[in-house]
Amino acid sequence: MPERITRPRPPDRRLSAARRGYGVAWRKSRADFLRDHPLCVECEAEGMLTPATDVDHIVPHRGDPAKFWDRKNWQSLCERHHSAKTAKEGGFGRVYKYIAPD
Repeated sequence: MPERITRPRPPDRRLSAARRGYGVAWRKSRADFLRDHPLCVECEAEGMLTPATDVDHIVPHRGDPAKFWDRKNWQSLCERHHSAKTAKEGGFGRVYKYIAPD
């Protein structure tokens, strides 16, 4: 069997989750939102009832605090739909400034 060649991963240059706005205030708001909206909206549109695991920003916030904290810009998604949406938008690995809670 040939030897597997792997490339080293580039360093993760993103700020920490907390520095990107996903700290204590976000975790509390996220938990409240998922309690009030427990099902994935995409799965529901497909006729399935799947528990949501993620709170998604419908319009990517790109570091804008107003978009980040606007609950009208949030939707509940399962992991599969959230990952697919994030990948489609190119959201993995982006660098954002710190977003302070309201």
